[in-house]
Amino acid sequence: MRKKRYGGRIIAFVMAGGEGKRLHPLTAERCKPAVPFGARYRLVDFVLSNLINSEIRSIYLLVQYKPQALIEHIRRAWVISPLLPDQFVTAVPPQMHEDTLTFKGTADAVYQSLRLLEPHNPDLVAVFGADHVYRMDVRQMAWFHREQKADVTVAALPVPMEQAPNFGILATDADGRIRQFQEKPQQPKSMPSDSNRAYASMGNYLFDTRVLVEALMESHRLGETDFGHHVLPRLLKSHRLFAYDFSSNEIPGIKPYEEVGYWRDVGTIDAYFEAHKDVLGEEPRFDAFNPQWPIFSSNYQGPVARILGGEIENSLFSAACVVHRGARVRNCILRREAVVEAGAELEECIIMDYSKIKRGARLRRVIVDRHNIIAPGTQIGYDYQEDTRRYHVSPSGIVVVPRGKLSFYARNSRGKGLGYAE
Repeated sequence: MRKKRYGGRIIAFVMAGGEGKRLHPLTAERCKPAVPFGARYRLVDFVLSNLINSEIRSIYLLVQYKPQALIEHIRRAWVISPLLPDQFVTAVPPQMHEDTLTFKGTADAVYQSLRLLEPHNPDLVAVFGADHVYRMDVRQMAWFHREQKADVTVAALPVPMEQAPNFGILATDADGRIRQFQEKPQQPKSMPSDSNRAYASMGNYLFDTRVLVEALMESHRLGETDFGHHVLPRLLKSHRLFAYDFSSNEIPGIKPYEEVGYWRDVGTIDAYFEAHKDVLGEEPRFDAFNPQWPIFSSNYQGPVARILGGEIENSLFSAACVVHRGARVRNCILRREAVVEAGAELEECIIMDYSKIKRGARLRRVIVDRHNIIAPGTQIGYDYQEDTRRYHVSPSGIVVVPRGKLSFYARNSRGKGLGYAE
């Protein structure tokens, strides 16, 4: 029997202005939510898909840091019928109110955008992040919110106690009511039902509309700018705040072999790289193919991938990829229009759009950002000293080749390039 779902009116604000410093150089020229993930997605696609699948289709995307790639992606991938005025995904920049030209924090971003609520008169407002990989039925969380007569509900991920110091922890009563926020505590409060785990905040919130508006007006008066550090701790003293156990959320179509309650914060290069392993294999921890709860993205109109020969093992290929005879590709993800020439060898690599790996090149545990040409015979991932001299190398040894300079016009002059390239 499927979990009960709330049927009222919900508007969503998606916080998509993240700079993502720890993902540099992938965020050198794009914001974190615009970072590509898997064979065809961007990070923002996961939260937007969850909202759309949850029948929440009035979505404001609050953008700030280097937003153009994200705005172009939204324009091309997330157009909902213009005939339905309450169904949209709209990018919203800072409103330049009073003395500010930017969003000063998550709470300030929503405060600057409060006027957008007026035409919709929602019952609840969802304030969600834009840079995590997961599936979630938000209306199940909203049902819990209403059942508990909550003013604010925070999505909570049960994590092992040894990992809890890496998160913001929610100390709760047995019924889920939040009594304390602990920011990366050395002695975290365990879940009431499980002494081996703690509730970690996922940064996804549901507010009663009136509570949100009043809280943000007061926060603005007090000079507060952030939900997690300012608004929510203050509301604990006067309102009913609850933690929603994300592991109880049920998604149709999940395979028996998938990880229950899969959620990943891909905020570092190492975490980003490891999450890609979770979509590979015969029984992946996170299976992107789920017709009952799809992950939507851009409708690229290029041709299918062409595998002309070579040795292929446990890899994903996006549209218009070409793998030539004599190439070796193992445990890799290749995004659209990536080319692997004869004699090239790739092991545990992520090759992003429009990149070409030339003859005889050997890459191991490498992320190649868009628009790169890896020269013939190049070796990356085999010599730590040389790699650190030329590229960014993560603590676990993942080499990142930053975005190249191959332009849209150069690709088209050779007869390639079928769509906008950020």
